[in-house]
Amino acid sequence: MPEKFLKPYDPIATEARIYAEWEKSGLFNPDECVKQGVTGVDAPPYSIVLPPPNVTGRLHMGHALMLAVEDIFIRYKRMRGFRTLWLPGTDHAAIATQSVVEKQIKKDEGKNRHDLGREELLKRIEAYATESHDIIVSQVKTMGASLDWSREAFTLDETRTNAVRKVFKKMYDAGLIYRGLRIVNWDPKGQTTISDDEIVYEERTAKLYTFRYSKDFPISVATTRPETKVGDVAVAVHPDDPRYKEFVGKEYEAVFCDVPIHIKIVADKEVDPTFGTGAVGLTPAHSNTDWEMADRHFLSHEVIVINEYAKMTVPGRLEGKKTTEARDIVVEWLKSEGLFEKEEDIKQNVATAERTGGIIEPLPKLQWFVDVNKPIHGREKTLKELVIEPVRSGAIKIIPDYFEKTYFHWVENLRDWCISRQIWYGHRVPVWYKGEDISVGIEPKEDGWTQDEDTLDTWFSSGLWTFSTLGWPDETDDFKNYHPTDLLETGYDILPFWVMRMILMTEFTLNTIPFKTVYLHGLVRDAQGRKMSKSLGNNLDPLDIAAKFGADAARMALVVGNTPGTDMRMSEDKIKGYKHFANKLWNIARFVLSQERAGEIKEELKAEFDALAKDVTTDIEEYRVYMAAEKIYHYLWHRLADEIIEESKGKDGYSATLYYILENSLKLLHPFMPFITEEIWQSLPAKDSKFLMVAKWPAPATDLRQ
Repeated sequence: MPEKFLKPYDPIATEARIYAEWEKSGLFNPDECVKQGVTGVDAPPYSIVLPPPNVTGRLHMGHALMLAVEDIFIRYKRMRGFRTLWLPGTDHAAIATQSVVEKQIKKDEGKNRHDLGREELLKRIEAYATESHDIIVSQVKTMGASLDWSREAFTLDETRTNAVRKVFKKMYDAGLIYRGLRIVNWDPKGQTTISDDEIVYEERTAKLYTFRYSKDFPISVATTRPETKVGDVAVAVHPDDPRYKEFVGKEYEAVFCDVPIHIKIVADKEVDPTFGTGAVGLTPAHSNTDWEMADRHFLSHEVIVINEYAKMTVPGRLEGKKTTEARDIVVEWLKSEGLFEKEEDIKQNVATAERTGGIIEPLPKLQWFVDVNKPIHGREKTLKELVIEPVRSGAIKIIPDYFEKTYFHWVENLRDWCISRQIWYGHRVPVWYKGEDISVGIEPKEDGWTQDEDTLDTWFSSGLWTFSTLGWPDETDDFKNYHPTDLLETGYDILPFWVMRMILMTEFTLNTIPFKTVYLHGLVRDAQGRKMSKSLGNNLDPLDIAAKFGADAARMALVVGNTPGTDMRMSEDKIKGYKHFANKLWNIARFVLSQERAGEIKEELKAEFDALAKDVTTDIEEYRVYMAAEKIYHYLWHRLADEIIEESKGKDGYSATLYYILENSLKLLHPFMPFITEEIWQSLPAKDSKFLMVAKWPAPATDLRQ
C-alpha cells in the first residue's frame, strides 16, 4: 500500500497537482485522445460549448453548479469512448463590463467616458477584462472542469468578430435587420438602450391619480405618470364599455399644464375596463403598448415630451424638470384647476436597469432592429416560426419539459429585437456611411466613410456561440464534426433570452439546430432559501469552498438531490458532509489496497455491483445525474464500507472482490468526484489506463473502443 494512505486525504495538496497532470497529458483534447489511442478515430462525437461566463469578475456557486453538471456528462462520455469536446470561452458582456470600469474610473478619478475618449476607455476595459478572464479560468480549473483549453474562445476575438459581421450582413440582405424609429428601453443612467432581459422589475408603492384633461373633457383618466400626459394624443376605452360608447370617435382640444394637446377617443379591445376609470390616456412616444395601440388607430407617434436624461422637453413650467419633479408640478396644477379627482396607493412593477439601477424610460429612438415577424424569402417562415418549430417537433428537447410552456409563451410575445447599444465596448455595428451611401458588413477601403457609433447587443454575438466557437464561417473540421452540439446546460432564468436567441441565430444562419438537448438547472440559494448576494453577505465563493473542503465535496453537494429546473439550498454544512464522504472513500481505498489481491470474485457481490453500474449509467443517459450521484454515495458508504468490508474483516476470499468493486466504483464516481478518484486510481496495482479520466466505463455499458 502506498505511504500516502497512512495520512488523511488532503484535497488542497492533491487537486491542483492532479489538474496540472491532466492538462499536461493533453487528454482534454479529443484529437489528442485519438492520437494516444484512447479514443477510436471513427468514434462518434459528443460536444458541449461552455456557456461563456461574463468577464466582470468572479464566478459564483451557480457557475460552479453549471461546471459540475457539464463535467459529469463530459467525463462520462469520454470514458465511454466518444470523441468528446468541451469547448471553453468567455463573454465580453458589454454593458456590464463597461459599467464596472466606468464606475471605478468615476470613483478613482472623477472622470466619465467622454473625459477619457473612446480609445482610452476601451484600453482600460480590455485590461480589466483580461484580469477578470484570468481569475475566471483559475476558478474553472479549481472546480476540475475538463475543458479543452487549446480551443478557448472569446466573444470579441477575431474569429467571433468575423462571424458577427457575416451574420449581420446575411440578416440585413434578407431584409430582417433594419434601422427604424421605434420605442426602446432607455436607461437614462447608463445612457443606452437595453434589452428586455436586462430589466429588473421592482415592486414599489405608487400613486394612481384620477383626473380630467380640462373642465369640458367628458372622461376621467387614471395614471401613475401624470407628467407624461402632456404627450397624450388619445384616450382609449373598451369598445363594449357602455359608459363611453357615445364619445368614441370624438376629438377634443385642451391646454394641459401649459401644453396644448389634441385628444381623440378611440375604442380598443386591449383596454382593461376594470382598471382605474376604464379609460387610458395614450402616450405613444413613451409606452410600447400605447405605440402599438396608436399604430392600430393611425395616431401620431411624434409627440416626444421626455429626453434621454429623463427630463421634460415641453415649453412652460415643466421644461427641463426631471420626470419625478414634473409629476408633483402636474398634480399641483390639476388641483389648482379643479381637475383633480382622487389619488390612491397601488403596488406597481417599476422597470429598472440591471447594471445601473436607473429607472427605464420607454423612448422612440432610431435604432437597429431584427424583424422577427417578416417571412424570410425562400423559406416563407418568420424568425418566430423558426424558433418555435424545433422545440415543438422535439428536435430540441428541454429538460425539465415543463419549461417548454415558458419558452413558447416568451416567443409568441416576442417583439422586434433592438440590437444597437450606445456604449463603446463591444462589436461595433458593422455599417459605414458616406453621405447617402451605406456599406453593410464590409468596411470600404476608400476614404470618407464613417462607421456607425453604436455597438451590438451582447446577445447578438453570444447567439452565434455554438457555431462561431467551432470556427464558422470557415468550414473547419471542428464545425463539421461537432455541430450541432449535443447538450446546452444552463440556468432556467436565461431560457427565453440566450437559449432562444441561439436557436434563432442558428436556424436562420445554418438552417439547423444549435444543440439537441437543453438541460436547465435552478438557482443556488443559501440555507434559508435566499438568493445569494453581496448585500446579504451570504455568497459562497467556489475558490474559498474548494480551499476549505475540496472541489470534489463542493461538486457532490451541488449535484446530489438537485433536480433540473428547481432551486436548491446550499450551506457549508452540506459541503462538509461530502468532505467526510471523500475521507470515507480514502479509508475504503486504504483498507482494500492493504490486502494482497487473491482468490476468486464473489459472483453475487459482483452481480450486485454490476446492477448498480447499470442503474447509474441509465440515470446519466436519462439526465438524472442527481440520482446517479446519490446511488453511488449510498452504495459506497452504507453497503461497501458499513457492510461488505465489515463482513470481510478476519475472513479470507474477499480481496479480489473488494479490488473489483473499488476499481469500478472509482470509475462510476469519477465524473462526480474527479480529483480523489484519480488520486486513488494512480495507486492501483493494475489498471486499464494510465489516467482514470480515459479508463473504460464499467460494464454493462458498451464501450465504443471495444
